Amino acid sequence: MSFRRGVRVGLDWGDARIGVARCDPDGILATPYATVKAGESEVADLLAVLAELEPLEVVVGLPTTLAGKDGPAAEKVRERARRLADATPIPLRMVDERLSTVEASRRLREGGRRAKEQRSVIDAAAAAAILEHALSIERSRGEPPGALLLPHGAA
Repeated sequence: MSFRRGVRVGLDWGDARIGVARCDPDGILATPYATVKAGESEVADLLAVLAELEPLEVVVGLPTTLAGKDGPAAEKVRERARRLADATPIPLRMVDERLSTVEASRRLREGGRRAKEQRSVIDAAAAAAILEHALSIERSRGEPPGALLLPHGAA
């Protein structure tokens, strides 16, 4: 299988905010796009972003432990991502996001942003790091990254 052409959206799901990134149709460049407030309207707000961007798929960062296991944070993200999967026909993929926020912070710091200035963009930058990782996996393996998250009731 070769690299699939199409826009993808990356999500970094946090307790307060959800970072959103997008890539170009050729999957060359992942860029921070927006931040969505987490909470009651998060699925509706994310659906609006997805309608605007019309992605091939959504890549959700899964915050596994450093040992690669699911902890409480990963379970919470899976539950929230499943609600989004239940609300859209767009495929969602769960991809390991270990250290994505650390990587995004380092890049922002290297770009001259102080820690205080990073708060407003760190989540979207982390989503871009997650999406870059997923694109890299697909390019190197020739297959979609991570695990497909099926909606409830799907076989």
